[in-house]
Amino acid sequence: MAVHAVRLPATQLHGGISGNLSQANRNPNAAIRFVCGSSKRCRFISSSLRDGDEHGKESSVRAMEVKKILEDSPLLPKPLSSNQLAETVSNGSRVRVAYQGVRGAYSESAADKAYPNCEAVPCEEFDTAFEAVERWLVDRAVLPIENSLGGSIHRNYDLLLRHNLHIVGEVKLAVRHCLLANHGVNIEDLKRVLSHPQALAQCENTLTRMGLVREAVDDTAGAAKQIAFEKLSDAAAVASAEAAKIYGLNIVAEDIQDDSDNVTRFLMLAREPIIPGTNRLFKTSIVFSLEEGPGVLFKALAVFALRQINLTKIESRPLRKHPLRASGGLKYFDYLFYVDFEASMADEVAQNALRHLEEFATFLRVLGSYPVDTTML
Repeated sequence: MAVHAVRLPATQLHGGISGNLSQANRNPNAAIRFVCGSSKRCRFISSSLRDGDEHGKESSVRAMEVKKILEDSPLLPKPLSSNQLAETVSNGSRVRVAYQGVRGAYSESAADKAYPNCEAVPCEEFDTAFEAVERWLVDRAVLPIENSLGGSIHRNYDLLLRHNLHIVGEVKLAVRHCLLANHGVNIEDLKRVLSHPQALAQCENTLTRMGLVREAVDDTAGAAKQIAFEKLSDAAAVASAEAAKIYGLNIVAEDIQDDSDNVTRFLMLAREPIIPGTNRLFKTSIVFSLEEGPGVLFKALAVFALRQINLTKIESRPLRKHPLRASGGLKYFDYLFYVDFEASMADEVAQNALRHLEEFATFLRVLGSYPVDTTML
């Protein structure tokens, strides 16, 4: 697979370029590398694009060349890693949606539910998916934020604040775990089971009854892939039925989760916010911080209660890179509070609530105002 370097001017994203991008990505003359399937399909943009065009043709030539490169770029053959972010671009054929994991992951199913007929792009890390959207390598990202059994995905709460993306929707996915093994392997042959730590915890009672030793790996579909590729005969994976189809495994047991009400909520992320409406049920997500003091959090939450606005989620996270606050001889953590509430930012009552909160909050940011997912698989 040939790799060609092309110089492009910096693209100004809505809301600014994320502060965690490298200096090379901020530099207007930095080289951006594209992965191309054939050297004949990629070429260097003329040096006139770097040096300027005295006849005023620079913009049109650049646009045509960049469009050609975007159209010629192939689909991603494997998950994006952090050092590959600058090497791949969207081909513009379908909506490209980033998710964390490998093919067969529950996140891929969530991406398909959120954007039917999309081109799902696997990423190795949550960070990679965020950055892929910011750098225009994909159009959207669908990432988990909470599970009905395992609770919040704290990493993604932190990344929401670090990156300049907007929540444009949510999707809820019912998680149904299966025990997957190679064909010809029976339950009696199994001695160990591989999966993501949270998936193992969600099937703890079942796996204990089977007497299987649990081994944690990065994700559920990755466990299925390992079982298949290494042709293991003494091990199984906890993963989805879709992963069994993809990796050619046999489902030796279905619905092995301890609680049937196992639901994961995913956020749909984009570079631009959507325009909130009032024609359907909307949810708004915000993050804010407060001064230390008695009753301060009560006061913050009261701005919603006074206006009959229902809160559906509240999560606190330590404010990183801030010294401990000293008060009365004691030291306290500074916290960020993430809150979801049932109202659209198009509603005057929601606008008034945030104006009220802004009067005493030390920091306030709206992460998104988006339609509520009222469907379940």
